[in-house]
Amino acid sequence: DKMAYHPAAAASFLLQRPTDFSVSSLLTAGGGSAGSAASTPPHPGYPFTPVGCYPGTLIPKLPPPHGHPYTTAEDVVLAAAAAAASHHHHHPAMVRPLRAIQPEDDGVVDDPKVTLEGKELWEKFHKLGTEMVITKSGRRMFPAYKVRVMGLDKKAKYILLMDIVAADDCRYKFHNSRWMVAGKADPEMPKRMYIHPDSPSTGEQWMQKVVSFHKLKLTNNISDKHGFMNNEEISLTILNSMHKYQPRFHLVRANDILKLPYSTFRTYVFKETEFIAVTAYQNEKITQLKIDNNPFAKGFRDTGAGKREKKQALLAAQRHQEDKRPPEP
Repeated sequence: DKMAYHPAAAASFLLQRPTDFSVSSLLTAGGGSAGSAASTPPHPGYPFTPVGCYPGTLIPKLPPPHGHPYTTAEDVVLAAAAAAASHHHHHPAMVRPLRAIQPEDDGVVDDPKVTLEGKELWEKFHKLGTEMVITKSGRRMFPAYKVRVMGLDKKAKYILLMDIVAADDCRYKFHNSRWMVAGKADPEMPKRMYIHPDSPSTGEQWMQKVVSFHKLKLTNNISDKHGFMNNEEISLTILNSMHKYQPRFHLVRANDILKLPYSTFRTYVFKETEFIAVTAYQNEKITQLKIDNNPFAKGFRDTGAGKREKKQALLAAQRHQEDKRPPEP
């Protein structure tokens, strides 16, 4: 599908607090506790994590600053604005200091409320330790990440985004039927922020439906070294196998993707959606739970099949799910 946003749009943020904030406030905010949509704080071991909102075709990714493992808000927002401007004018852009940038006061008063769709199913997986398979070509998440949004201004336009960031700085292994820390995390690739293809849309349009990010795919393919993305690659996010991740949902009131660097982000974290990325399922209970709840795996349930057959059935169902998924209502 064609992404409904300007190909030159580029912005990236270091989200220190998953709550209401402006870009300029990032530079002065402390690293205190963080709120979320469900008032559930993120894992206390969360590092400050780089989050990239990268553009469409022909705009390169932004490298992290020299000598610093994470990309800062100031570095990325200024570079993103410069990249967008130079793309239009074919010369380096003059960008005003970030501290002078303030979100536009459009006079709109809203009170967004975000709820996780399929919360009960997510909680079942979370209790066992959710696993998501990553592949070279990219694999969609199951359960799919979906939310409902209420309390928006009906006429104002909003941009909805999602990203997946490292939940901690550990690498894991599945040993004696449980997950345990195996060492320090491997370096993370810059993370893309996935912009919902219906963005921007009015509050009324967003509130009429379940907002689904089912097109986002998880990959372990790091061959995209130059950062050029076609329409298919733009929905990929690169993860490390055997590392834990936390999806996040972002809501921005803006009528143009190019205004993202100057807009206020509201960020929501649902703890029950965290998962460990794997190249093959480790916990047989997770395998069974996916088969039991994946609508495309219906024919493989209660057949008495052995472990190997169940894994093959699950993989077949997931491939079918990727190819045949009906359009969202």
